[in-house]
This record gives sequence, structure tokens and C-alpha cells, in this order.
Amino acid sequence: MEFTTQHFIALAPLLITSLTIVVVMLAIAWRRNHSQTFLISVAGLNLALLSILPALKVAPLAVTPLLQIDTFACLYMALILVATLACVTLAHAYLGDGGSGYPGNREELYLLILMAAAGGLVLVSAQHLAGLFVGLELLSVPVYGLVAYAFFNKRSLEAGIKYMVLSAAGSAFLLFGMALLYADSGSLSFVGIGQALAATGLPSSLAQLGLGMMLIGLAFKLSLVPFHLWTPDVYEGAPAPVAAFLATASKVAVFAVMVRLFQISPAASSGVLSNVLTIIAIASILFGNLLALTQSNLKRLLGYSSIAHFGYLLIALVASKGMAVEAIGVYLVTYVITSLGAFGVITLMSSPYNGRDADALYEYRGLFWRRPYLTAVLTVMMLSLAGIPLTAGFIGKFYIIATGVESRQWWLVGSLVLGSAIGVFYYLRVMVTLYLIEPNLRRHDAQLHWEQRAGGVMLLAIAVLAFFLGLYPQPLLSLVQQSGLAG
Repeated sequence: MEFTTQHFIALAPLLITSLTIVVVMLAIAWRRNHSQTFLISVAGLNLALLSILPALKVAPLAVTPLLQIDTFACLYMALILVATLACVTLAHAYLGDGGSGYPGNREELYLLILMAAAGGLVLVSAQHLAGLFVGLELLSVPVYGLVAYAFFNKRSLEAGIKYMVLSAAGSAFLLFGMALLYADSGSLSFVGIGQALAATGLPSSLAQLGLGMMLIGLAFKLSLVPFHLWTPDVYEGAPAPVAAFLATASKVAVFAVMVRLFQISPAASSGVLSNVLTIIAIASILFGNLLALTQSNLKRLLGYSSIAHFGYLLIALVASKGMAVEAIGVYLVTYVITSLGAFGVITLMSSPYNGRDADALYEYRGLFWRRPYLTAVLTVMMLSLAGIPLTAGFIGKFYIIATGVESRQWWLVGSLVLGSAIGVFYYLRVMVTLYLIEPNLRRHDAQLHWEQRAGGVMLLAIAVLAFFLGLYPQPLLSLVQQSGLAG
């Protein structure tokens, strides 16, 4: 095929991210310098983010048979790059500089995060099963190393091994499903599969089995019930900025490609598969929220809460009519903002590095009297996760409920309302803990190093954004409306 300037403009976010990976690798080989590696990574991610604007002008464009750059891909590319940028900033604060910081090599963490981000960019623009698989593996493999990055901590190593083994099992299901789907439809492109399935009316049993196995592989990555067992352990064991990346950029990329697959081939989500998705959604909402009730570890609580949130998102995927794609876009943006804020507070509480993360709930007792700014951020994030009005989370939940009502999915809407009611309880429990008064406690704000200050400023910006989108969601809504799959 002929490559023109337009193709390179469309591919610019991915090309710039890949170039940043190479530059970071060479910089590490030439001279180890933590701050230099951080600055190169941030500069590269910012350039990649800016390059989405010219890419939008040439969209939609099928760059190769594997990749389609359209407004939908651009929205999710931007979301992944913003989440990665936030995680890199948090990683810099977490690893620290000087003698008080992390004892191992720090620079490779940035390299692995950038590689995983590149995988995410491939994934959201995939229009072919080969593109999907390449993107998914490029996203997953660096994350194994990231989760086990605190190698001297048994929990971190255990989490890395668990994630690797279960992720490999998920990939095996995905590949087997792809093979069955190819055997039935004779095509690997999403459009080709969609046309082959539509031609026969209802998908054949072979195609349904293939789609079912692919769903199992993707559900592993999204930690939907009953494929969720790895989530709390991995979130707890992974270093805090890595857990933030796993909860945001990694899951957004997988969900976006799932939306594209089901929207381009509507027959894929009909019949038995629609019922299976409904059951998975209800189970994820109820199990995620009920298991979060018993947690005394903040990372595990956020892990179970993320299972419930992706259960809510499945409601829009099952509906798949009307404003479903729009609702998914709004919800993912609000979820990413909120999760980054919550994990960001854990990251700054855990710095400088000292053995294990500050993730036990008792460590947050009376935090308001020690670190009022962090308390304010975490309070806003908990309100947003609970979907309280005037926060970004409320707008996301409102859209999902509207989509469920529009397509008359009453069971799903009922489970969302019940799940949200349970969720309010444990989110409020975290908030109450923050304001408890400990005996002999004097209010003071801990002295922060400059890299932690950068993380703190970013967290305050996230908290303001969560409030702003709750009060005035119009800019977000118009942005998501423009990025429909028709774009």
C-alpha cells in the first residue's frame, strides 16, 4: 500500500510515543538519570497528545488494514495518553530522588509504562483481529514487569506472577475465539466479520462460541465477574502508580476495542451473547460492590469498586442503541479522572518509598489534620465514585441509567441502582475515616519534595476538573458526541 503524508499525520500519536520509547531507552543506556528520563517521557507524551489535533483533521482514515484512525480512536488515544501522563508524574513522585527513594533501578519503569501506552494506542484504533491481538499483548506484557517492579516486596512479585499467568490464560481464550470466528466468517477484519454474521441473520453456533471465547479473554483484562479473582491481589501488590495505570489506561483501551467490535458487527452482541453480557454485568455490579464492603485496604477496595464500574459500563454495551457509545465515552472519561485522583492520593501517601504502600485504611485515620489537601482530593474522588450530584461521576452514572432506560433494560437498571446504593456506604466509610480525630494530634502539612509537589498540583487539578465536569459537563458531552463511531 502507498503511504502518504496523511497516513503519517494520522499515525503521529503512535509514532511519537514509539520514538519516545526509543529515546528513553538510549538515554538510559547512555547515562542513568531519573529526572532526565522523567522529563523525556513527559515531553514525548505531551507531543503525542498534541499530535492528535492534526490527526483529527485527516480522520477517518484506514491507515493499514489493521488500523483505523477516526474520531472514536482519537478520543480514546487522548484519554490513554492523559492517564499515562498522570501515572508517569505519580511514578516520579513515588520513586523519589536522592537517598530516601527507591533502592533499585528507577528509569525502566518509565520505559515499561510508555510501551504499555503504545499498546493501548494500537488497541483503540484496531479494526482487525490481528491488530487487536498485537495491541493487547503490547499493552499486557510490559504490565507484568510493572506490577512486579517492587521486586524486594513479596506482595509485588506475587501480584506480577498472578497477573502474568491469568493474563496468559485470557490471551489463549482470545486467540482460540479468534480462530473459531475466522473459521466461520472467513475474515479477520471487524467489518468483514460483521458482514458475514449479518448475512446469516443470527450468528451460527460456531461464531457464537468464538465470540464467547473472545469475550472471556477480554473479560479477564477488564476483571469482570467471574474472571475478576486476580484484581484485588494485583492492585494491592502493584506499586501505586502502576495500579493507577492498570485501573485507567489499560482498561480503557480494552473496553474501547470491545465497543468497536460490538458496534461494527451488531449481530455479535445479539442472541445468546446479549444474555451472557447481561448476566456478567449484573454479577459484576453486585459482587464488586458487596466484596468492597468488607475491605480494610484502600487499594483492594478500589479494585473491587472497579469491577462494579465496568459492570455499569456493560449496561451501555448491552443496550448498544441510541446514545450507548456516547454514554460509554462520558463514563470512561469521568471514571479515569476519579481513579487517577484516588490512586494519586495513595501514591503521595506512600512516598518516599519505604517497603510497602500506605494502603491500609487505618493509615488514613485523621488524615485531614495531617494532610488537608490530600484529604480534600480523596473526598472529592470518593463522592465522584459514589455518583453524588455536582461531581463528574454523577454525570457518567446519569448517562448509563438513561441508556438503560432508553433500551428498556430494567434488570440492569435495577442492579445499577442497588449497586450504587451499596457503593455509597463504603465510599462514605472511607470519607468518615479521613476526618476522625486522633488523640494528641496537631494539624500540620508534611514537607514535600518538589517531585511530590508536582504530583500534588496535578491531583488538585484533577479534583477541580471532577467538580467542574459535575457542574458544567457541556464541553465533555460535545467532545464525546463528535467522537461517535460514525466519525
